[in-house]
Amino acid sequence: MKLALAEAQKAAEAEETPIGAVVVAGGRVIAAAHNTREHSHDITAHAELLAVRAAAKEKGDWRLNDCTVYVTLEPCPMCAGALLASRVSRVVYGAKDPAAGAMGTVINLPRYPLGSSPAVTAGVLEEECRTVLQDFFKNCRK
Repeated sequence: MKLALAEAQKAAEAEETPIGAVVVAGGRVIAAAHNTREHSHDITAHAELLAVRAAAKEKGDWRLNDCTVYVTLEPCPMCAGALLASRVSRVVYGAKDPAAGAMGTVINLPRYPLGSSPAVTAGVLEEECRTVLQDFFKNCRK
């Protein structure tokens, strides 16, 4: 999660919503990404999707069934759907998303048969993950 937080910090420095994601397979980081929506003008350029795309390329397979995804904010419905479709085995996230969290907070997509039912762990380094987001939006409002 600390690596995902470092990615979130990169996003903040680039004036992007500070969310970071890391994909791990066999104890090795195979992909890392952060939001690039603003700079790429791409609504799908969320950290999770970018990290999953990079991991699939690294593995040479879209099936990520032996992978864990660490992300600083609970995935939205779009990202949660992609994580299920990619068959990741585990999702670990930091802060809950009370507006759009799709892995238990607002809705719980893993309970539906949409490709896989990954194990989900919430609240890892939650305070640090929430603080990165809160600080970013406080600065935006100044």
